[in-house]
Amino acid sequence: MSDIQKAMALLIAAFHKYSGKEGDKKTLSKGELKDLLTAELGDIFAKSQDQAALDKIFKDLDANADGSVDFKEYVTLIACITMLCNEFFTKK
Repeated sequence: MSDIQKAMALLIAAFHKYSGKEGDKKTLSKGELKDLLTAELGDIFAKSQDQAALDKIFKDLDANADGSVDFKEYVTLIACITMLCNEFFTKK
């Protein structure tokens, strides 16, 4: 597999590692999203325990307002974080 294919497989695996623990296996609840962000992106989110910040992230991600984050919404978060990291590391 190419590096991009490996990255895609890792993104899929990470989503499914946390989804379904509290219900639907195809979505992340707020608690599952918190667990994912803390464990997988803790360095970026500084292991934040700020409930208001988590609530805002969840609300902003839940584009269809169904009370959960589906795979498309999760990938949107990852893409946005990746773009911000790219901007940070390519600043002159």
